[in-house]
Amino acid sequence: MCTMQSWTCLFLILCSMQSVCHCCDWIQHHFGHLSAEYLSQLEQMGGDITKQNAPVLFPTSLYRHIYDAEFEDKVRFLNETIYQIIKLFDGNRNRNRKSVTWDKKNLDDFLNILDRQFENLSSCVSPVVKPEKRLKRYFRNLNRKVLRKMNYSAEAWELIRKETKRHLQRLDILVGQMY
Repeated sequence: MCTMQSWTCLFLILCSMQSVCHCCDWIQHHFGHLSAEYLSQLEQMGGDITKQNAPVLFPTSLYRHIYDAEFEDKVRFLNETIYQIIKLFDGNRNRNRKSVTWDKKNLDDFLNILDRQFENLSSCVSPVVKPEKRLKRYFRNLNRKVLRKMNYSAEAWELIRKETKRHLQRLDILVGQMY
């Protein structure tokens, strides 16, 4: 009886490793394609990216820290960052976006591709017990100090677009470093 339980346990461990390996393959072979798509949509939905800086400092040290993390932690970070970006855009979807002249189809495509990326990354890792506090705080500050404080103006949304592009490019670098 004990041998049967041991074999069952070993089988379950091997099956769980298979799903992680499959996911790792997905990141290696498909993350970059979706990333290129949403970066293209981000570029096409508006004019030139603003040169103005956001009043919230970019979390460079957080990215430096995650480069040295374990593979699964990196995947969680990718997933959490994409989730925070979706939340920033989607959570304010019904807010005053009339001030921006973004192409609505490109914006919707951008968010749909991000959702696909998020779903695929979510299947790769166990659910996050505690999201990265500094990352969450950074995006909360972007919402407060950029969107709300600037009254959801076109200028505020352009700053959000710029910061989003910076994050998505850094995530590409992180994925490139993982393989």
